[in-house]
Amino acid sequence: MTTDTRPYPAQRVAASSPPGWQRRTRLQRVSQSLAPLLRRPGFSLALLIVLFALLSALVPHWLTSFDPYATSPIEKLSAPSALHWFGTDELGRDLYTRVVYGSSLSVQAALLAVSIALIGGLGLGVLSGFAGGRIDAVIMRIVDVLLALPGLLLALAIVTAIGFGTVPVAIAVGVGIIPGFARTTRAEVLRVKTLPYVEAARLGGASWARTLLRHILPNAWGPVAVLATLDFGAAILATAGLSFLGFGAAPPAAEWGTLIANGRHFLITAPWVSLLPGLFVVAVVFSLNHLARTFEENQR
Repeated sequence: MTTDTRPYPAQRVAASSPPGWQRRTRLQRVSQSLAPLLRRPGFSLALLIVLFALLSALVPHWLTSFDPYATSPIEKLSAPSALHWFGTDELGRDLYTRVVYGSSLSVQAALLAVSIALIGGLGLGVLSGFAGGRIDAVIMRIVDVLLALPGLLLALAIVTAIGFGTVPVAIAVGVGIIPGFARTTRAEVLRVKTLPYVEAARLGGASWARTLLRHILPNAWGPVAVLATLDFGAAILATAGLSFLGFGAAPPAAEWGTLIANGRHFLITAPWVSLLPGLFVVAVVFSLNHLARTFEENQR
């Protein structure tokens, strides 16, 4: 009796395929899942707005030819026109240009805040859900206390303690949204940990670390990624709010919250100074929320 040692079909395909075939397969899956979504006008519009905000944060000089800090007293408080799309501020600076250049500080602050919350929340959630027992109880009681505090109030307390500026504001906002990530991660870890394939991996001799990295985390990542997209919009609002209150970047830095704050003295004579930057921030946040909700619906 002979034993067939030939590889299975999947193994033969893997052996005969070029090294990047798996990467291309993943890209094809992503494109196939995005294709139906791109046919939705709301999703496409939201994606374009978010991409515009990211592009303006990376290469703002591609989107405008004005200097964000160049003043022109003759043109101060000019209404929106073909030359100045968002009008000008009290010093004659082009508002559209300042909004575009302000994307860099605002997006970087929100990205730093979400990164801090993601790292801290993932660590606490995984430790709590995976360890269980007293460790879980202690961590969740701390998280409950943090959840009981209003996020903006907690961020205000932290930024007052560590100082003003874009980075302190981002740190304060990031610490304030850690509890939500910890709760979501813990719930997903507890759910995935009891699934049959995880128990089979443990019975097959896989260590706890391998089980966590290969089986639990990849399958618990979906809701956490959706929450990260949602909280990215919330972080933009929180950092803009703190900058509006004067805790963010010092003038003449272009930051979305600072731009809105600068126009509060001209709400009657020149409402566009605050209104148009504020509408742009609202559009970006709503677009992020729409993308996150759409992805969440597709996961169900």
